[in-house]
Amino acid sequence: MAQYVDIEIRGMSCASCVGRVERALSQQPGVINAQVNLAAQKAAIQVEAGTATTSLLNAIETAGYQPVVESLDIPITGMSCGSCVSRIERTLTKLPGMVEVSVNLATQKAFVRFLPGAVSLTRIQHAIREAGYEPQDTDTPPPTDSEDRERAELRRRVVLAAIFTIPVVIIAMGKMIPTFDALLTSLMPHRGWMGVEWLLATPVQFYAGARFYRVGFAELRHFNPGMNSLVMIGSSAAYFYSVAALLVPGLFPVGTAVSYFEAAAVIVTLILLGRYFEHIAKGRTSEAIKKLLQLQAKTARVIREDETVELPIDAVVTGDRILVRPGERVPVDGIVEEGHSYVDESMISGEPVPVVKQRDSEVVGGTINKNGALTFRATRVGADTVLSQIVKMVETAQAEKPPIQQLADKVAGVFVPVVIAIAAITFALWFAFGPSPSLSFAFVTTVSVLLIACPCAMGLATPTAIMVSTGKGAEMGVLFRKGAALETLAKMNTVVLDKTGTLTQGRPELTDFEAINGHENDVLRLVAAVEAQSEHPIAEAIVQGAKARGLELPSVSRFSAEPGYGIEAEVDGHLVHVGADRYMHRLEIELGQAETRAKVFAENAKSPLYAAVDGQLAAVIAVADPLKEGSAEAITALKAQGLEVAMLTGDNRATADAIARQVGIQQVLAEVLPDQKAAEIRRLQAEGKRVAFVGDGINDAPALAQADVGIAIGTGTDIAIESGDVVLMSGDLRGIVNATALSKRTHRTIISNFVWAYGYNVALIPVAAGMLYPFIGVLLSPMLAAAAMSVSSVFVLTNSLRLRRFTPDTGNATPRPNDAVHRA
Repeated sequence: MAQYVDIEIRGMSCASCVGRVERALSQQPGVINAQVNLAAQKAAIQVEAGTATTSLLNAIETAGYQPVVESLDIPITGMSCGSCVSRIERTLTKLPGMVEVSVNLATQKAFVRFLPGAVSLTRIQHAIREAGYEPQDTDTPPPTDSEDRERAELRRRVVLAAIFTIPVVIIAMGKMIPTFDALLTSLMPHRGWMGVEWLLATPVQFYAGARFYRVGFAELRHFNPGMNSLVMIGSSAAYFYSVAALLVPGLFPVGTAVSYFEAAAVIVTLILLGRYFEHIAKGRTSEAIKKLLQLQAKTARVIREDETVELPIDAVVTGDRILVRPGERVPVDGIVEEGHSYVDESMISGEPVPVVKQRDSEVVGGTINKNGALTFRATRVGADTVLSQIVKMVETAQAEKPPIQQLADKVAGVFVPVVIAIAAITFALWFAFGPSPSLSFAFVTTVSVLLIACPCAMGLATPTAIMVSTGKGAEMGVLFRKGAALETLAKMNTVVLDKTGTLTQGRPELTDFEAINGHENDVLRLVAAVEAQSEHPIAEAIVQGAKARGLELPSVSRFSAEPGYGIEAEVDGHLVHVGADRYMHRLEIELGQAETRAKVFAENAKSPLYAAVDGQLAAVIAVADPLKEGSAEAITALKAQGLEVAMLTGDNRATADAIARQVGIQQVLAEVLPDQKAAEIRRLQAEGKRVAFVGDGINDAPALAQADVGIAIGTGTDIAIESGDVVLMSGDLRGIVNATALSKRTHRTIISNFVWAYGYNVALIPVAAGMLYPFIGVLLSPMLAAAAMSVSSVFVLTNSLRLRRFTPDTGNATPRPNDAVHRA
């Protein structure tokens, strides 16, 4: 069957352009005919059904022209599970001209790329409504607030349902206990208590469970039943069966006109509880975007016509000259024209040491100017800035469909229609061939099938295990921000780690101070006094090192600094010089064996400096970003688990290799920009690897979002934490080992939950349908069916609670919760 696709094309200017495009399209498999209209700048293509639109776009681009493809994020309300995602994706993919569809349950959005000449936004929104969901305007704000409101609404409905369900269950179960039943009967006849159960169950059924009716009817209307449909049918069957038994008991066989209001109420309450657990476990992905946007300056001091005016950031244009004062945030990207300062670029590079900025240096929007005034010319503004690109990368990575498939929803997609069909067949067979009164027997067996198959246990199988595991993880200092990460982490085979702030402390420290002439503390006292006058972060590390020894710093006179070389000052009558080797060479100070020592420092990722007092070499100094305690042990443990470990960093090659040698990592990628980090993760994923990325900085956010599991350091930036799926609250990398072990145990628990939840259905549905009646005259009572459903749910809950006894097998490596710094 042939289809027609219209594609708008840019860049055509003559008849030869038309011919080139037509030839390129005609050579593609599945293309029957291609006609290009130069005046309309459009190609009308006749293709065989199923021909990929992407192949047509690639052909046009290869020919040297630009096809017009529109991209949109469409917020959607009403999605609650993986089957909702699959349903929308299948519906949208069938539309003509649709290039790409990716629906994200966490962000409640559909990302679509489509040909505007082939399909319109209105048609896409209509298709979403046809699938049973409600699209919102494309300019609707991120759904975080609505997600919070929905979570609060779920909590209210769960609480209300529990308040009404508990007394219903007490009354129903009390009838089975002779002493309690006698007490109830003395107060009111059984039919009176059935009326009380009716009053209690009704608000649970139609208020707390309203969402199941709303979505369930939409699923049935579009011939695509799902979990909501089965919950609606099962609970409604129990409820209306009970109403009929109360109002017209004569319609039922002797002994079957009983109440199952408690079954209806329990079904609704347990499934709502499961949905609430899912909402708690689901990560707040839009928070990362919000915090990234907060880094952007709101205004800029723009120099126009020799006057400095403060303008909104949106009013800044490329070419504007901008003044940034000390302590202010750089508003946009640019090139420095005047001034000298240090700028904290840790949000981009991940490195703790501020970078010197002077004429012709590049500055990046969102970074913080430390001590001097800078005047620069804007080169990138708005969506073109580095910060905006990082925001976009995080949004794109989060919108991509994760490799995890929700097992419960996939099976439910087949299971639910099959159960409904079995229930319908059961009713028809008993009504046609059953004993008198056949209608009553048909109704009883049908209700039993629906009750026994009601997916309470299925709905609880995942969220309860995740809920217990996340709590256990928090006790161990590991925060799982997204429940899906528990399952995904269990399947990882590659761990990629950032360096600064992840493997290392993330701040310079004085690691070595070796006196050449004089007493060590006396020399350090003089050096630290000089460095206290400098704004350089390495100087701060030396000062902190002296203070840690309890040294009092003397006053300084005649201080001067020479950028790139060192500093000079008079302290207590001594002339002190501190700086790099080139500074010592300029001063004609012999370094001797100290130079060899400095090379050893450099080979171990330390920054060497020298100090001279009164023209004589006095000390060799080393400042470094030291390894975190436990980093080497964590790498060893991860390798022992058979995981491939690599390091990805923006730092220089020599420093990266030195750190890698210390912790035992062989695979190192250094001097990597933020966008390259995410690209490297994608490369590993394309090789079939399941990747966990560990990082702590804003520059790590795209890679954290791109990885199958992003593991953020809790002592790092809030943005990295919000981008991660897992947070190591204390920053101890040995927590990764514990998290992996817990995730594997949780995955096994979820699988066993599913085996039980579906296994009891497979075994008891035939019994509920009446298979044993022709042989032994036994018909499964709906009460027993409801009880079996309850037992299944109790088993799943109990099995999940066993995770509370999980003990990590890492001994002293387990971070103590009391030591954790939790900033998520």
